[in-house]
Amino acid sequence: MPETPAEVLQLAKEAVVKIVDLRFVDLPGVWQHFSIPVEDLDGDLFEEGIGFDGSSIRGFQVIHESDMLLVADPRTARVDPTLEIPTLSLICNVLDPVTRQRYSRDPRYIAQKAENYLKSAGLADLSYWGPELEFYIFDDVRYDQNAHCGYYYIDSDEGIWNAGREENPNLGYKLRHKEGYFPVPPADTLQDVRSEIMLKLKAVGVHAEVHHHEVGTAGQGEIDMRYTTLTQMADNVMFYKYVIRNVAKKHGKVATFMPKPLFGDNGSGMHVHQSLWKDKTNLFFDEKGYAQISQTAKYYIGGLLRHASALLGLCAPTTNSYRRLVPGFEAPVNLVYSQRNRSAAVRIPVYSRSPKSKRVEFRCPDPAANPYLCFAAQLMAGLDGIRNKIDPGQPIDKDLYELEPEEAAKITSTPGSLGEVLDALEKDHDWLLEGDVFTPDVIETWLSYKRERELAPVNLRPVPYEFFLYFDL
Repeated sequence: MPETPAEVLQLAKEAVVKIVDLRFVDLPGVWQHFSIPVEDLDGDLFEEGIGFDGSSIRGFQVIHESDMLLVADPRTARVDPTLEIPTLSLICNVLDPVTRQRYSRDPRYIAQKAENYLKSAGLADLSYWGPELEFYIFDDVRYDQNAHCGYYYIDSDEGIWNAGREENPNLGYKLRHKEGYFPVPPADTLQDVRSEIMLKLKAVGVHAEVHHHEVGTAGQGEIDMRYTTLTQMADNVMFYKYVIRNVAKKHGKVATFMPKPLFGDNGSGMHVHQSLWKDKTNLFFDEKGYAQISQTAKYYIGGLLRHASALLGLCAPTTNSYRRLVPGFEAPVNLVYSQRNRSAAVRIPVYSRSPKSKRVEFRCPDPAANPYLCFAAQLMAGLDGIRNKIDPGQPIDKDLYELEPEEAAKITSTPGSLGEVLDALEKDHDWLLEGDVFTPDVIETWLSYKRERELAPVNLRPVPYEFFLYFDL
């Protein structure tokens, strides 16, 4: 992959590129872009930058301070594998045109600052990240909300609810609820689609290691990526979502990363594997420790658990996230750690005894999160745990749903709503400000955006099930 502007120009020439697409991420975590002809691709794009209107981007500037700059990062240059016209994609950093300083609300800058803080604090050289994003691929989705009606309708040729549909012929092979894990085709109807996605991810430098059908009926899937460093992995997540959505569309289908699109079946999580390294040594490994983790790893877990409620304001940041994180089901809502228990907020994978593989897995996040903010926040929570030697308590390897009442009462759960986690983030975020990684204006903008643009509008609107419950009262 290119490292310098000259190598980017060479790549564009070799690939006979016609269009250059400039991309950056808004505060909620969605790629924005505009395109220029390849003739305008030159060194200035990587030094001087190119202007855009920041007031039209969610979470960015106000109208009287709207001018902003994009400066392309040459290391992110990729030939787009999904577009018909040969197009070179470049991820950009956002700058203030007056001061030429990096923009505090650019999520990619926050991720880069988190990596720099890790090094400057002397705790580690780098961190490795391996998120597992789940998603659904549907055949049809319709939704609307106005003053007199509100509904959504999802359909899938694979959905169990279509077992009796006249399809001329209906060949069966509909996956029953919660029975989608690992069946081979023809029950798994999306094998070729996921394989195509995997190959296109490879084409943009994202090392996809494995793909499979997930537990949910109606096309739930997962494609796992090889671990890499924090900002690089956040970039990879953006490519991941982009490629999945575009390949699905090519096949007349639609992909969604909503945490809980279907009632009564599994939600889509983003379990985040993470580890710290120094001098090429995994700081989380200790051959004699519980599940072979070190005291450093335990303190890191302590930070994740101590700040979990606030973390979820960035890591499970939608009202829909709390349709997935519900106590009493298989969701990872219990604020404990365990070497195998998947209902614990933090799991220690034990597939391998290799020192290189030892890591912790924070299971609460979901794929609706902005990956740059999500990963950076987890790193900062873990580092706060190490710095302050936060004890995570004893691990729990029992079935958390079969505990005696007095034992169960001692275990706290994640909050149950977006409003609660936003309140927690407002009260508990000083650790995010360390090293100027997150800044007060980022926290304030995030909280106001989520409360005013998402939480309040959802709370104001009746939902269909309320009519079922209350219409005849």
